[in-house]
Amino acid sequence: MIEAKDPSFAPQAASVVLRDDERQRCEVWTRVMGYHRPMASFNTGKKGEFHERTYFTERSCQASLTA
Repeated sequence: MIEAKDPSFAPQAASVVLRDDERQRCEVWTRVMGYHRPMASFNTGKKGEFHERTYFTERSCQASLTA
């Protein structure tokens, strides 16, 4: 990773502006019942379940080695 100290070296991606006809829809996939499916194929109830999901971050375990 390159860390820019000089403001003139800042990435130019922030200045990109797309017209609506240049945009492309982002397709979201998720794992349901053991396989991956696009969210666009979900019915109203399944879309609601998806938005109610609770995400968590698994903490790393600190194993102590004692011999």
